[in-house]
Amino acid sequence: MTVVLALEKVTKSFGPVEVLHGVDLALHTGEVHALIGENGAGKSTIMKILGGYLAPTTGRVLLDGAPVTYHSGPEGEAQGVVVIHQEFNLAADLTVAGNIFLGREITRGLGLDHAAMRAATAELLARLDTSIRPEALIRDLSVPDRQMVEIAKALSRKARVLIMDEPSAALTHREVEALYAQVDRLRAEGVALMFCSHRLDEVSRLADRITVLRDGSVVQRSLRGEMTEDGMAAAMVGRELTDIFPPKDTTTGETLLEVRGLNVQNLVKDVSLTLHKGEVLGIAGLVGSGRTELAEGIVGLRPATGEIRIGGRQVQIRSPRDARAAGLAYLTEDRKEAGLLLDKNLPVNLTLSALDMWGFRIDPKREKAEMTRARKEFDIRAASDEMRTGALSGGNQQKLLLAKTMLTGPEIVIIDEPTRGIDIGTKQQIYHFVRALARQGKAVIVISSELPEVIGLSDRVLVMRMGRIAGEVEGAAITEENIVRLAMGLDREEEPA
Repeated sequence: MTVVLALEKVTKSFGPVEVLHGVDLALHTGEVHALIGENGAGKSTIMKILGGYLAPTTGRVLLDGAPVTYHSGPEGEAQGVVVIHQEFNLAADLTVAGNIFLGREITRGLGLDHAAMRAATAELLARLDTSIRPEALIRDLSVPDRQMVEIAKALSRKARVLIMDEPSAALTHREVEALYAQVDRLRAEGVALMFCSHRLDEVSRLADRITVLRDGSVVQRSLRGEMTEDGMAAAMVGRELTDIFPPKDTTTGETLLEVRGLNVQNLVKDVSLTLHKGEVLGIAGLVGSGRTELAEGIVGLRPATGEIRIGGRQVQIRSPRDARAAGLAYLTEDRKEAGLLLDKNLPVNLTLSALDMWGFRIDPKREKAEMTRARKEFDIRAASDEMRTGALSGGNQQKLLLAKTMLTGPEIVIIDEPTRGIDIGTKQQIYHFVRALARQGKAVIVISSELPEVIGLSDRVLVMRMGRIAGEVEGAAITEENIVRLAMGLDREEEPA
């Protein structure tokens, strides 16, 4: 197979800090190349250099064997090198079709040919087996649907090289299978593909070649079948990963949270649940089943009716501020848009939710002390407290968000998608953080699309389907088969003829 795009002895420095150290890498026609490593290993930097969004400090980028210098991502795209970024690059107030053809609009006479763009968009979306409408506005779409639009936009570019940064992190199982089908089709057509993924089963399924990056250096290379998933994990973190999930060794106590007959905007219907001190309660279900909407209704982010009791006392929660006052905290599934201010520094993000408890006064000395404590307690790794939060790796952003959530001292914590888009080493840390909260006597709800995560963390699991609780499993009954059957409605009794 022919090498299309390559890095030769590439280094990259940001100020005095070198983050890539003499990296050699080659992408071949008709081959899928997986780049794996922990958050902060340098994967995204490599992808941005390959795509023309960053220039190497030293070393060369080779296209078809010849040195090439891009001055921007669009210059890379003009050469057939297309990148699907982990962070969405969509215009929220434009339609799906408008985003896909932004800067490449189809014209008819002096005007835009909207019908042609909608038709072409519909064809791309059909290939991805999604029901998204071309005329839908981006701001009205869910996170998984926005990811599918990014993939459709990349497919429309007719790439020679397609680089994908965590393309499946936000997708449902059905959407993931549609993505895999497109990867297989592009590989058969001779496209050179690179993808970064924290899903090691995905790496095993798709990759013809694997490069493992650790601390900015290539530490291992292998071909399909030469490395097990356990081997990949060990190579990424530099140690064996045993007991990724901590033992479920906490004893549950009295009921801390009771929800009765909760309804949320016709998205959640008549849901009741209890949550006990020292318990980790998992909530599973397909995307669209109402999991996140249930959490948002409980904490006052969405209008809800029904009864909520905390510590046996009925409370009225109409806003997140009411929830905090009642000892209830929520960690959002979307850290980049709803959880953190990416252009602000770390202390500002950490203390933002606690300002009302501090009398809306910024106390620099206290803020610094809290940041020092949070960095130690949650192992937040950053060059400086004053750096942009958006410059942190995904795992460190998530740990900062967890620290921010816990700063208000809640007794009840709802964590939505605790490890989306982060590496396996940081996942292990967060799993141990969650169990530590239970040991401290906190009551924890974990909502996750990853069934191994739900199974490994939860003392009890509620499964949602179509806005309702479809069933509950606990103990030895917490299995993937039981959860999937409930989520898909396969355990409903047959109605009499």
